[in-house]
Amino acid sequence: MQEMAHCCFAERVLPTVPVEAAFRDDGDSESDSSSLKCELVGSQPTTRQRYEGTYHCEFCPYFTRHLRRVIEHERTHTGEKPFRCSLCGRPFAEASHLRVHMRTHTGEKPFSCEVCHKAFARPYVLMNHKRVHTGEKPYQCGTCKKEFTRRYGWLHHERTHRGEWPYKCEACGKTFNCTVNLSMHRKKKHE
Repeated sequence: MQEMAHCCFAERVLPTVPVEAAFRDDGDSESDSSSLKCELVGSQPTTRQRYEGTYHCEFCPYFTRHLRRVIEHERTHTGEKPFRCSLCGRPFAEASHLRVHMRTHTGEKPFSCEVCHKAFARPYVLMNHKRVHTGEKPYQCGTCKKEFTRRYGWLHHERTHRGEWPYKCEACGKTFNCTVNLSMHRKKKHE
């Protein structure tokens, strides 16, 4: 039977690794559990998972110089979402995502276009919007060379060349290449 291994320095439980494989002894023959270090920590327990100035994800090859980022990244593997919206209950893996989400409740839109003064809750939406004014179309279909201002428009278009229509209307069976088109169809035909 496999035991849960806990590293007293990395503050981690390593559920898939046997205790004897997860830890190494400091070499002291009379060592107890307080002198055991997980292999990820190595010989510098105060720097937690630090190798040559970087922190490493315990699940994949991802690494970064910032401890907070590796902790946030590891939540993509564990599914942990410790931050919950107090208004609607929606959970988030990062506090910053919760802060941005709260704008949907408050209506705050701190990012505005210098050209038309339209406001947005998220900076990347403003960046995409600016392409309306510049005419920039950075995404191009590899099949027909049609250009797109937004990545999702390009991806949905490319599905049509591959014959992919993954979204199906439950009422009539018609299929669509994106959820937006399915929603528009439902409103026009079935409401």
